[in-house]
Amino acid sequence: MPAMLDQRLWFPDVNAADADGLLAVGGDLSPERLLLAYRSGIFPWSVNPISWWSPEPRGVMPLDTFHVSASLAKFIRRCPFEVTVNTAFRKVMTACAAPDPKRGGTWISPEFIAAYTRLHELGHAHSVECWQSGKLVGGIYGVSVGGLFAGESMFHRADNASKVALVKLAAHLRERKFSLFDIQMVTPATEPFGAKVISRSSYLGLLAAAVQQTAAF
Repeated sequence: MPAMLDQRLWFPDVNAADADGLLAVGGDLSPERLLLAYRSGIFPWSVNPISWWSPEPRGVMPLDTFHVSASLAKFIRRCPFEVTVNTAFRKVMTACAAPDPKRGGTWISPEFIAAYTRLHELGHAHSVECWQSGKLVGGIYGVSVGGLFAGESMFHRADNASKVALVKLAAHLRERKFSLFDIQMVTPATEPFGAKVISRSSYLGLLAAAVQQTAAF
């Protein structure tokens, strides 16, 4: 049974997670608890109550083998979008939370938006945006801790906009010497870029080294 968290700042051992990856229920979405979670290989996935997860296996996006297809590279060379960093974080989160028939419901509640916007204001959460004719048409956001970037969600309102945001984010992370790009789980949208699954123990080893790095987003 998942552990019930009180208001003290702690988490159970991640190896206590159940078969689905659910580790604990309760606590809060304070910046301190969120950062402790990411440093520990844990992330929240619901509110009322707040649930905390550490899945086995774990999805990661290797930055050294990140793959861009020839057709997408050709599309990017045409520069159809203006790409920015950290200029519309809350708008990106809100767009990621919008209903989408293809992906069903969303865990990105107003409480999540408020909590992660606070992390952004403190310099721990970041976004990449794609614009077309002055309108936000795609983006991705996540959390950084040392050399870890934990990707949370992405969206698009124009063809390939989320893919372009992901490509630009990966390039940015390589340039800034990040070593671990966590995507929680591999999806049909991330698999073509080289995303893969690794064991929780392998992930925790990479994480321990990554959070000791000094990498500025």
